[in-house]
Amino acid sequence: MSSFIIQGGNNLHGSIKVAGFKNAATPIIAASLLSKEDIVLHNVPLIEDVKKMVQILVSMGSKVTWTDKNSLRINNADVDPHKMDMKLVSAMRSSILLMGALVGRFGKFYTKEPGGCQIGSRSLDSHFLGFHQLGIDITRDKDNEKYYTLEKKRPAEEEITLSEFSVTGTENMILASVLNHGWVKINIAAADPSVQDLCWFLISLGANIEGLGTHFLTIKGVNKLKGGEYYIMPDPIETGTFISLAGVTKSTFVIENTAPQFMTLEIEKYREVGIKLDIEYTDLKANGNYQLANIKVNGKVDLQAIKKLHDMPYPGFAADLIQPFTVLMTQAKGTSVIHDWMYDGRLKYIAELQKMGADIVVSDPHRIVVIGPAPLFGKEITSFDLRAGATLIIAALAASGESKVSNIYQVDRGYQELDFRLSKMGAKIKRIED
Repeated sequence: MSSFIIQGGNNLHGSIKVAGFKNAATPIIAASLLSKEDIVLHNVPLIEDVKKMVQILVSMGSKVTWTDKNSLRINNADVDPHKMDMKLVSAMRSSILLMGALVGRFGKFYTKEPGGCQIGSRSLDSHFLGFHQLGIDITRDKDNEKYYTLEKKRPAEEEITLSEFSVTGTENMILASVLNHGWVKINIAAADPSVQDLCWFLISLGANIEGLGTHFLTIKGVNKLKGGEYYIMPDPIETGTFISLAGVTKSTFVIENTAPQFMTLEIEKYREVGIKLDIEYTDLKANGNYQLANIKVNGKVDLQAIKKLHDMPYPGFAADLIQPFTVLMTQAKGTSVIHDWMYDGRLKYIAELQKMGADIVVSDPHRIVVIGPAPLFGKEITSFDLRAGATLIIAALAASGESKVSNIYQVDRGYQELDFRLSKMGAKIKRIED
């Protein structure tokens, strides 16, 4: 198991490039299963979740080649779902997206319950209720309830309503519908950037989808999808993580390859607490859909506490940025109330921050009170999930003394070569194998 040894207290400088969006890459790779032609994906983040998704495709017979470090060529002409590696499926949450893609292409297949981050209860009910409205029955294995058979039994209802703004639930409904017959309207659809990027990708292959960026999607089924090339959007969660990093370490640097239009509220909140952000748009327009930009972030400021912050469905504040924002507030003057209503097991990292000297009170499984500024001190701490791991790395970089951050695999799941990129900015960070 990997750990990071971090010597804290250094200002960072220079620039850091945002990688491709993890939450868009995995559904887009799953969506490639709907085409039998060659697909080339660019700006693919080289992270553990992507590697596992690729391995699952290969286990089914996909031909996958890394044409360079961040580009993939995929051909799914000879895929056989019966050969799917169930061990890999149960190791990652994103494997749930294979349900929509495979039932959309084959009409019937057998799979195992997905795994992934332990961040509280994450029911599959919204997926299964949506599939039922699409005419797809889900049957549990009598001998092992963690296995399911999905089978298309009936025509889809012309209008379906999801039970919540589930991102992966919405993506599964899209994947199961693009090769359907007739029209399907999806109500209460998540409008998140990853959903939009998935739709843009499918449209580039010939899908007919309307309502992008809204909570009401309309899909007209097509007979088949063609191949093509596509550039995966930059990761807005990485962008926000790096903004928090600048504020906590009192650093000034440039964040390259960003897509600010997908994080308007987050940018507003960072500015509200005192972070200075100068957004410079480039001449590059990714896939013709949005403008790329570089952000100069100045964290050498007197941070002010935020009265209250809570996550919301897009375009609200992203749940995955609650943790990086929390460590930022440990260095802000005043009292901040932070509410993560989505997950009931995501506060384990608070005890690790408290070890380091953070003054945080846990009110209940969803709410915390952060009192700052509080000096941070190097300690041995553990990454319990992906975003918590990145948050603790930020804390360690700002702390006085040496920290050991263990279970770095969780960070590798979503951040490409984070230690290497931070080292180039002056961070004293070293990977070790325990």
